[in-house]
Amino acid sequence: MMLVNMASSSGFHSDGGSVMSMEYLRSLTDLQELKEAYSKLCIEEKKVETELDKLLGQQSVVENKMLALQRMGPNLQLIEGDAQQLSGMITFTCNLAENVSSKVRQLDLAKSRVYQAIQRVDDILDLKFCMDGVQTSLKNEEYEQAAAHIHRYLSLDKSVIELSRQGKEGSTIDANLEHLQEAEKQLKALVSEKFDAATKSGDLPQVERFFKIFPLLGLHEKGISKFSEYLCHQVGKKAEENLQHALGAESNERRASLIFADTLTLLFEGIARIVETHQPILETYYGPGKLYMLIKHLQSECDRQVEKVVDKFVQQRDYHRKFQQVQSCMIRGSSADKIEPRDLDPVLAEVTLMSARTELYLRFIKRRVVSDFEVSDSVATEEVKQEHLQSLDKLLKHCLLSCSMQELIGYYITMEEFYMRESVNKAVAMDTCERGQLISSMVDDVFYIVKKCIGRSLSSSSIDCLCAMINLSTTMLESDFREVLYNKLRMGFPATTLQDIQRGVTTAVSLMHSSLQQGKFDTKGIESNDEAKMSFLVSLNNLEVCSEYIMTLKKNLENDCSKLFSQGLSGEQAKAKIDSCLSDLASVSNKFRDLLQEGLSELNSTAVKPQVKPWINLFLSVSHNIEEEEFNDYEANDPWVQQFIVNLEQLMAEFKTGLSSVIYENLTSLLTSLIAVELEKVILKSHSAGWVDCSLTRSCVL
Repeated sequence: MMLVNMASSSGFHSDGGSVMSMEYLRSLTDLQELKEAYSKLCIEEKKVETELDKLLGQQSVVENKMLALQRMGPNLQLIEGDAQQLSGMITFTCNLAENVSSKVRQLDLAKSRVYQAIQRVDDILDLKFCMDGVQTSLKNEEYEQAAAHIHRYLSLDKSVIELSRQGKEGSTIDANLEHLQEAEKQLKALVSEKFDAATKSGDLPQVERFFKIFPLLGLHEKGISKFSEYLCHQVGKKAEENLQHALGAESNERRASLIFADTLTLLFEGIARIVETHQPILETYYGPGKLYMLIKHLQSECDRQVEKVVDKFVQQRDYHRKFQQVQSCMIRGSSADKIEPRDLDPVLAEVTLMSARTELYLRFIKRRVVSDFEVSDSVATEEVKQEHLQSLDKLLKHCLLSCSMQELIGYYITMEEFYMRESVNKAVAMDTCERGQLISSMVDDVFYIVKKCIGRSLSSSSIDCLCAMINLSTTMLESDFREVLYNKLRMGFPATTLQDIQRGVTTAVSLMHSSLQQGKFDTKGIESNDEAKMSFLVSLNNLEVCSEYIMTLKKNLENDCSKLFSQGLSGEQAKAKIDSCLSDLASVSNKFRDLLQEGLSELNSTAVKPQVKPWINLFLSVSHNIEEEEFNDYEANDPWVQQFIVNLEQLMAEFKTGLSSVIYENLTSLLTSLIAVELEKVILKSHSAGWVDCSLTRSCVL
């Protein structure tokens, strides 16, 4: 029976329940199957007993929770009552709020209708007041008041007026509207007529008076256009006077060579003065964002006047003819009609001044218009802001003024290159070196010319012009001038017996005897050797100074360019151009340094090494197998070291006086390395190691 009960909770029964389990157990006939079923039922029984014990162990906890729930019963009844009471209060409040809000909506609707009625009445009264005021003001020629009444009429809500026309006062309103429209047309015609009359008579107060009336009548563009025509006429008249004065100036006047640049400056200053004077009026009466319209008209007049000035400049200065001469000399190398570089100085200076004044004027215009756009576009989208800036850039970059200056600068760059190259060639041809001077005259002359040309291009305030001249100067220094110094070094340092004083006297005597036997005494060979030596040493000094001058030039240009950028000349793209050009300049300095090292190596191999090696080889002629007395005598009076030191001093004396301290130190370093290598070779051939160590030690110390 126990087996049957356990089977009812085991996994052997089917979903049919205990009956199926009983049937399953009764179907078992094999003893082994019965034992397996029994063992499984026993295991299941143990699990059930364990779970039952666990549940019985929680009986006290469950009883405590039930007691707690029984105690909470009265409180829950109280909470239920409070909740029902709160629900009733919320329902009452909601109904009350709904009633109040409906009343408020009704009051708000009534209030809005009252406001509409008041607005309608005010507009009708304003319409009547505007009509009466316009007629009175026109009779009294009070055009400002009449324009103010028209402006008020134009500002009225058209929909309200249309509603009013549908009421009882419709015919009156129609009559008022008709009178106002007629007055508007009449006033517009009068203001335009009065403005034209004021411009013809040159009455500036009246011009400004009627200029302020145009925006009240909704004629913003027409007002700016008419006012711009007046200002352009004034600009053109003054510019024509300045140009005629420039053409009539005497050639001996102080600024006669810059008269056209001064004429352009006066033109730009006049336009800038107009902008500064009338921009507040324009912003006050026309609103921000309208300055660009005025600038467009003024720039057109500026272009016309600039074209006249530039044409006269080209004609008076023979600018194109000089350019053609320069171009012919540079391309064909023709010297028949060659122009002197100094003749180009005045015209080049004037062109750079014209360019600088132009850049200053364009930066002023751009700054003013951009500031005006920033005020007007404070709530505009980014696309609108970019569109405005692009239109301004297009106006300034493609105007005739910019194109004319670019054309002049294009000619200028070619002429400046010719001036620089011809001047450098003259400096090289006139190169001299006084006795006692370490460098020749052409170094200072060449870099003075280079700095002058680059500085002149820098004064033009044109980044493209400056970059072009830096690149041309870099090319000239790297290829032409470096080639001059390289050719001088390529002639080599004359390795004659005159370098050795001991053999120099013998050579000089033999040359003298030879000359006397031929009946003449010629020292040309000796002088040419001395000159060749000095030329080689001076060339080395020139290379070092050139490298330093180039780096100094680069540093000064960096400072000057930073000042230009601080003035808002250009942006990141211009800085990148300048940095690229200056980096090329630094690489040229390194090439001069490399050529200097090649020259030092050549000097070391041709003038130092042939002399030092025989002196070191004399080390082997000294006996190394010595006694104690000879060793003590060698310490006091070494037969090789002292003579070797004397020879070195005599050898380096010429270089010490003929080379700069830096180059002399580098040559000394090469000499030291040479002595160490050659002395090591000679020492390894020696047979007396003990004496050699002492001798080597003393040599190194000395």
